[in-house]
Amino acid sequence: MKTRNLTSIKTQFTQFVSDVQQHICDELKAVEGTQKFLIEDWERDGFGGGSTRIIEDGEVIEKGGVNVSTVGGPLPEAMQKKFEVPESEFFATGVSLVIHPRNPFAPTVHANYRYFELYDKETGELRDQWFGGGADMTPYYLFPEDAKHFHRVHKEACDRFNPEYYPDFKAECDAYFYNHHREEARGIGGLFFDYQRPDETRSAEDLFEFAKACGFAFTDAYLPILKKRKDADYNEEHRTWQEIRRGRYVEFNLIHDRGTLFG
Repeated sequence: MKTRNLTSIKTQFTQFVSDVQQHICDELKAVEGTQKFLIEDWERDGFGGGSTRIIEDGEVIEKGGVNVSTVGGPLPEAMQKKFEVPESEFFATGVSLVIHPRNPFAPTVHANYRYFELYDKETGELRDQWFGGGADMTPYYLFPEDAKHFHRVHKEACDRFNPEYYPDFKAECDAYFYNHHREEARGIGGLFFDYQRPDETRSAEDLFEFAKACGFAFTDAYLPILKKRKDADYNEEHRTWQEIRRGRYVEFNLIHDRGTLFG
């Protein structure tokens, strides 16, 4: 188990989300060719900010976003209740993306990686810290070889750190991205993990390296699929089916997604 100054993790993770955002946007731009990301940097009153990168109406990508944020300050009352903690200070940073290709045979993909610290309000002492993240893919037309590739790349990233990570986090993903009101999965899954804390078997540095490996594995997992499917012939019937399935995607976000429900 690696050991390192824990207070440096937030600096490292903040740099990681910026680096992986740039990496993913560069790789997507190379596939898209014609359309560019619109970049809007923003600041938050008190502490923090981020960078929103949106792409629309491209030949390959119909709509997508790759966004980072870093915020901190007094923990909102709603979060105090959620975490069951007294008044505290917090720090959070993360990267989140959704890509909707134009071609119905190219799958939608979602990913995010995040880090959270909680501090004693009076002393500023680090009270808690955890990592979360994952990636999942939603095809409109299923190609088993694409699903196998997406999972294989993420399994390889997980197995570098712990052979139990992939089966555990795959199961978490399958359970989370499920439209219970329709009794159907949102897609073919991937990875999902949350509240991963350092303990006697793994340091914060170990967990950071794991999250970073997964984040940079994203392009290897998704880009070959996008490149393979982006130029496939399709018709209006295929587009109609794509729109129906996108509606199911929206249903999940509005009804089940924790982030949306929490606000």
